[in-house]
Amino acid sequence: MKRFILLLLALSLLTAGVLSWFASSHPDGLERVAEDKGFIEKVKNPSYEILPDYTVPGVFNKFQSNGLAGIIGTVTTFFIVNILGKFLARRKKHRGSDVPLSY
Repeated sequence: MKRFILLLLALSLLTAGVLSWFASSHPDGLERVAEDKGFIEKVKNPSYEILPDYTVPGVFNKFQSNGLAGIIGTVTTFFIVNILGKFLARRKKHRGSDVPLSY
């Protein structure tokens, strides 16, 4: 099972790192609606951005920056889901041990 998960992670990293190079430079759906409805200017800028516009600050090559942002997002999501899954599995295991056996 671990081998399968690592294979999926590797495929996800490859997809995120390579296909993100071909991401559209046009605004995403939410930005497009805000532009079309005329309230994009009213939206406050966030106090900080981790990966602004799906790029990595300091990496000046756009293709490399987008690819690296995709990889960072994939790895972050993988670890969050992995930790959450382990927590929920442990919780379920402990909850199951409290249930008395019926004869």
